[in-house]
Amino acid sequence: MSDDAWPPGFFDRQDPGDDADFYAPPRFVTHIDDGAIAAVAELYDELGVPDGRVLDLMSSWVSHLSRQPTGGLTALGMNALELQANPVADEVVVRDLNVDPRLPFADASYDSVVCCVSIDYLVRPVEVLREAARVLRPGGLVVLTFSNRCFPTKAVRGWLATDEAGRVEIVRAYLERAGLEGVTTDLRTARRWGRDPLYAAWARAT
Repeated sequence: MSDDAWPPGFFDRQDPGDDADFYAPPRFVTHIDDGAIAAVAELYDELGVPDGRVLDLMSSWVSHLSRQPTGGLTALGMNALELQANPVADEVVVRDLNVDPRLPFADASYDSVVCCVSIDYLVRPVEVLREAARVLRPGGLVVLTFSNRCFPTKAVRGWLATDEAGRVEIVRAYLERAGLEGVTTDLRTARRWGRDPLYAAWARAT
């Protein structure tokens, strides 16, 4: 099923303007709290993400890995200054996946594709995830992590219109419709007032 199969207006945004303009000022900040950041790194370690070559989609100045990936890391995102400051990236690519969801990489060239707290901004997520599956080696992982924070003017309407449980199901559907297998979802942080939840969904390429 394609991105067109969702309800009308699902991928509309309050601010449909050029994302390049919105992300032009570098933001050297983290968008989730320290507990959620630690949960991302712990999940990556559990899944063996650092033990290979990694593609970090919609990346920034930090990729939340506990160590340098053995095969290197490509950081793909919107802001060149942020990407160039990423200490674990050995390659940076500036690209707006909402303009062109194709990934400029060879088939079967990565072991893991990750995307941290950004899946809610994609207007063609299934196409992007199909591309992620294409660039993964057989059995490679896609790992998506997300919380309850976002830039609301840039998140898609369908994301904003549901609750946290509904967002987990949205991400599951994205992965399944992209043809990835063995989709697993999990809440990786304890529920505590005032703390950011960290949800995760991961699946494998065939």
